[in-house]
Amino acid sequence: MPLSWPSPSRLALVLALAWAIYVLVWTPGPLGLRFLGFYPKVLGSKIVGWAANRRIPKGWREPILGRFGRHFGANFDEAERPLDHYESLQAFFTRRLKPGLRPQAEPQPGYLNSPVDGRIIASGRIEAGMALQAKGLPYRITELLKHDPDAKRFEGGHFLTIYLAPKDYHRIHVPIQGRVTAVGRVDGELWPVNDASTGNVPRLYERNRRATWVATGTGPDEGLEVAAILVGATHVGGVVIDERWLENQVLPKDGSLVVDNLACEPGDDLGTFEFGSTVVLLIGGPKAGQWVAELTEGDVKMGQRLGACR
Repeated sequence: MPLSWPSPSRLALVLALAWAIYVLVWTPGPLGLRFLGFYPKVLGSKIVGWAANRRIPKGWREPILGRFGRHFGANFDEAERPLDHYESLQAFFTRRLKPGLRPQAEPQPGYLNSPVDGRIIASGRIEAGMALQAKGLPYRITELLKHDPDAKRFEGGHFLTIYLAPKDYHRIHVPIQGRVTAVGRVDGELWPVNDASTGNVPRLYERNRRATWVATGTGPDEGLEVAAILVGATHVGGVVIDERWLENQVLPKDGSLVVDNLACEPGDDLGTFEFGSTVVLLIGGPKAGQWVAELTEGDVKMGQRLGACR
């Protein structure tokens, strides 16, 4: 029997509880991290996710979703539909944008476009199999791509990390022209990925739940290989790879699937975050040494060029 709400007051109570937990966990600083040491992150994420998927009565949608959105600074004008058309908090957070708002940058040799709206928080070269989540805190590429038998092939390439705040558009898009070769999922913890955590929790991206998507470049992107790692976080247990790349297979909870070289274009749907989190891009391949980042920090929009071969 499907769940339903007997009264708006009960809905308000559950959403208020989810709100309180969410704000507490996402509060940056040592206090929030100490709390997270004993907070049941996986269970808490399930509870918040359950509450976020409850249907909101139409008359309550605009005040509830409006308050959430204004608190985090969401741009309502960019949403595909009016607020009262989103039946739940989750539906609003995974909203699509109005068509044409995020055009893809023009192709050029070795180009890589941003897969998301967000903020670039780290970038650099992969050396000795390591990348940086923050200054002084490295993590291992082989662990990040846990189910990839040859993750070492990204050695000498580049990494670029984009953080999605709760206000941001939460769909992830294909960054290159190419063919998809593998998708995967790694089960794990659900630490937050805000500035306080990335600067203080060692090997955060190795430890958290995540999904992976790998493609080799074609056309102007021939000679590049890109891995997109969708890192989950507290209350972001849902890290979803678009069904198109699964080829009617079931993605294991902790494992990988080979994809039969499915063609992909910049801007195609890649996946979705339920709430917000982080995307790590790894750039490898024979032409990785020629690839130069054009953006290394600050805000970025989906479709904006991140770099190209020089």
